Amino acid sequence: MITLFPRRSTPLWLLTLACLCLLAPARPALAQGVRDAPAEQFVQNKAQRIVAVLADRGQSDAQKKVAFHQAIDDLADVPRITNFVLGKYARTISPDQRRRFAATFRTYAEGVYQGRIDDYHGEALKVTGSTVRKPGDVIVDTVISGGQISQPLPISWRVLGGGDAWKVVDIQFKGVWLAITQQQDFVSTIDNAGGSVDVLISQLQRDAQRPAPRK
Repeated sequence: MITLFPRRSTPLWLLTLACLCLLAPARPALAQGVRDAPAEQFVQNKAQRIVAVLADRGQSDAQKKVAFHQAIDDLADVPRITNFVLGKYARTISPDQRRRFAATFRTYAEGVYQGRIDDYHGEALKVTGSTVRKPGDVIVDTVISGGQISQPLPISWRVLGGGDAWKVVDIQFKGVWLAITQQQDFVSTIDNAGGSVDVLISQLQRDAQRPAPRK
C-alpha cells in the first residue's frame, strides 16, 4: 500500500490538496523581503473556497465531491502531475499509461477526501506573507488554525503565474516540500517493480478501493 502522507497529524483537506498539487520541485527563495499581493490573494481565495465546500452542511457528499473536484482544478495545474511525480519515468511512459496514471492518481487522492469528509472541524487558513523567488514564482506563507488543531500549523505554498492567473505547484509542511517526497515514493515503487509503471497504477487502484481508516 502506498502512503501519501501521515493522515492523523494533518488536516484532511490539506492532505488532499497536497495530493493534487505535487507538480514541481521547489528551491530556496531567491529574493528576500519582497511580497506579492496578488499571489497571496490567490492562495487566500482558493483555500477559502475549499473550506467553504467542506463547511457546507447543505450539500450531500456527492455534491461536495463535484464542488471539491472543480475547486482543485482552479487551484492547481493538475495535468503537470505526471511530469513530476513520475520522475525519470515521465520520459518513457506511454500515452496510454500516462492517461491511466493521471486518472487513477486523481481518483485515489480525491478518495482520501471523500472517504473522510467528516474530519473537517472548522479549520481556517490565513496568509501571513510571501517571498518572490523571481517574477511569477512566489512562496506564500500561511497558518492553519482552529477546529481540532491545538497549535497553528505553518504551511507554505509555491505558486506560479502572474496577474489573475496563478496555480499552486507544491506545498511545504513541517519543513518538507511534499512533491519531492511523493516523487521519491513513486519512483521507488516503479524501480522495485523493474521499471513497470503499470505496477504503480495497479497499486493506486487497489488503494483507492480500500475504505479510508477512521480515527
